[in-house]
Amino acid sequence: MEKKILVTRSSLPPLEEYVEEIRDIFESRWLTNMGVKHEALTEELRRFFDVTEVTLFQNGHLALEFALQALGLRGEVITTPFTFASTTWAIVRAGLT
Repeated sequence: MEKKILVTRSSLPPLEEYVEEIRDIFESRWLTNMGVKHEALTEELRRFFDVTEVTLFQNGHLALEFALQALGLRGEVITTPFTFASTTWAIVRAGLT
């Protein structure tokens, strides 16, 4: 039998700990935005940053797109050629060059 050499290996909590952490999601049957975990994280971030408003995004692209549009920027953006393609898409969708 050939032995595999793993370059990386995911770090996971014990299964029982993970199941207990997601139990309330299964009990509420709410798997989308504004569920129990979403609300708990939002409240914890409000307290941590001592702010009244926090908005969570499902990914970095949406957060970047929102920020660029909210700032009302105009003109040209210079970014690295090694950036993820989504960065360029967010810049274009915000009306920037």
